[in-house]
Amino acid sequence: MRVTGRLLLISIAALASLGAMSQQRSDQPSSDKEIRIGNIVPYSGPLSEFGAIGKAEAAYFDMINARGGINGRTIRFISRDDNSDPAAALQLTRDLVEKDDVQLMFGSFGTPGNLATRRYLNEKQIPQLFVASGDEELSQAKAFPWTMGWQPPYRSEGRIYANYIQAYYPRKKIVVLWQNDQFGRMLYKGIQEGLGDLNRHVLVDVAFDINDEHLEGHVAILKRADADIFVFLGVPSTAAKVIGLAASLNWHPVFIVNDASASIANAMAPAGLENSAGVISAAFLKDPSDPAWKDDPAMKSWFAFMDKFYQVESANSSAALYGYAAAEALAQVLKQCGDDVSRENIMRQAASLRDFHPSVALPNIRMNTSPDSYLPIKQMRLVQFDGRSWQPFGAVIETAFTEGAAR
Repeated sequence: MRVTGRLLLISIAALASLGAMSQQRSDQPSSDKEIRIGNIVPYSGPLSEFGAIGKAEAAYFDMINARGGINGRTIRFISRDDNSDPAAALQLTRDLVEKDDVQLMFGSFGTPGNLATRRYLNEKQIPQLFVASGDEELSQAKAFPWTMGWQPPYRSEGRIYANYIQAYYPRKKIVVLWQNDQFGRMLYKGIQEGLGDLNRHVLVDVAFDINDEHLEGHVAILKRADADIFVFLGVPSTAAKVIGLAASLNWHPVFIVNDASASIANAMAPAGLENSAGVISAAFLKDPSDPAWKDDPAMKSWFAFMDKFYQVESANSSAALYGYAAAEALAQVLKQCGDDVSRENIMRQAASLRDFHPSVALPNIRMNTSPDSYLPIKQMRLVQFDGRSWQPFGAVIETAFTEGAAR
């Protein structure tokens, strides 16, 4: 997801092609032989490393169309760049609904943008499906019946790390470096809730902005606290810098990083594999850069897909794999719709998933929804990086979050 050298030129060309492709597709009239899907992703700006999600989803639907579509209908996927700006997300979403006539919004990235568009889409009764955010505010079935999340909630993930600390390091000192936005805030809130009385062992917590130029100073401050456990909550490119900085200061605490940062290719390897050995995280998807999956049939299909339809220099993007898995889930919903692709039936089928397993999810991770449960994925697995591969330990963890509690 970090782009350098030749890959930068490839990425610029790919983004230009994506924009041209989206515009060309959206200008064509809709028909009963297609399903129009809208999507908002930051292809530019501070979170552009997650633009790979939208590109992988576009490539996935290209693959579906090459195979004849879904129930005889082709997919027209129209993706727009909001530069991580909620106001832009709202305007682009309006355009997708009112000008491009999309049937649904799918997989739009980020908490602020999805919250900015949620009321509009619910008033218009447009499905806002499988949003790329773990904020449980986006899975409130009763209050916003047209909006559904996808991944495990951030707060639940934070509680998993808190429970791990309680079980293995109950009296150890903790420091936390967290991204100063809704994403980082909710992860940290889950840790605080999970630690309970052990919050007194959190010696220092430092919030950082996504473009913060003072990471070295932050890490130095945390090191001086003489903590045993360092929790990082942010994005992969920052995680790589932070792990590397800690090692350069000869500081080797127990390192915990959130799931979004737990990528070998995008965080562990750039930080130095020897520096990253021992890092703990929680996961629900396979890591495409993990050699443990080299003979896995689903991952072989993934690499074949990337080679034929995505065509980038590296197939090891965890963000791209996330987009692929989410697109698989939407394809399942649309298959269940049969000949009725009305917005009402799309939402009905999304709320009727039973033990669906995205092919690139970890074993025993299942999607289940109902009209009262809009949290499709409720399991994660603790993993530890051994310097080469992620090693799972313990059982699959069922998250304990109750929908509606966010309020």
